[in-house]
Amino acid sequence: MAERVGLRATGGVAAWAALGLVLVQGCGHKEKPVPVQGYPPAVVGSGYPAAASEKAPARIAPTPLPAGGVSQEDLEFVATHRPILSERGVAAWYTAPYKGRKAANGEVFDDGAFTAAHRTLPMGSLVKVTNLKTGQSAAMRISDRGPFVAGRLIDLTIASAKAVGVYVAGTAPVRVDVYRTPKPISHGGRWCVQIGAFTSEGKAMQLKEQLLEQYPLSNVIEFSGENSYWVRIRPEGDDLEQSKWIATHLHPAEGVAFLTRLD
Repeated sequence: MAERVGLRATGGVAAWAALGLVLVQGCGHKEKPVPVQGYPPAVVGSGYPAAASEKAPARIAPTPLPAGGVSQEDLEFVATHRPILSERGVAAWYTAPYKGRKAANGEVFDDGAFTAAHRTLPMGSLVKVTNLKTGQSAAMRISDRGPFVAGRLIDLTIASAKAVGVYVAGTAPVRVDVYRTPKPISHGGRWCVQIGAFTSEGKAMQLKEQLLEQYPLSNVIEFSGENSYWVRIRPEGDDLEQSKWIATHLHPAEGVAFLTRLD
């Protein structure tokens, strides 16, 4: 996960931009999710079936994206189809702490690509983000995980943030319309719980040891972020139901538990 920047706007101009990527939101948009042929429809509000019990491999396969984040075919699809799911929340923008750092999809993070970070949408999902204050919107793909801040829905690259009118403001209320997902939204998937941020490595290690005792079949790691520390717990089989239960019932003394999809 690349490093978050604060609410104060910084940085230069995105290296890659295209007029066709900015899709200005019209007045007649319908919020009702409509299934798209060939892609698994979102089942809003339904329960999740139990995942298979077989052990999943530890490595998550990379998810390559088109150059620049979205293709012309993606733009045409968004322009001619209705979303299968819509969410509302707060968007911010972020950048990587150093050049060459990889995003969660396995590719090098690019400030100039039309991509975004989301905690639970399948990697590679095609979405359109609309600024609810200005009406500006743009198509992009999910390439990263986050935001790991309570009350935030999505993190945008610099290019995406500029197209949607979030870059200068730092944050903005948005609607995220999902158009395509390479994997089902409502069931399956590879899941974990990410806990943090911790101000000290000692507190992160203490929680890690507690979780290893409480969930002996899970894979628990601690890792450092930008001036912070994190703990991640992957239940056996990266199971969704177990991850949801842990995220709901775990109340760390410091930090927040975030349900996060890995694939």
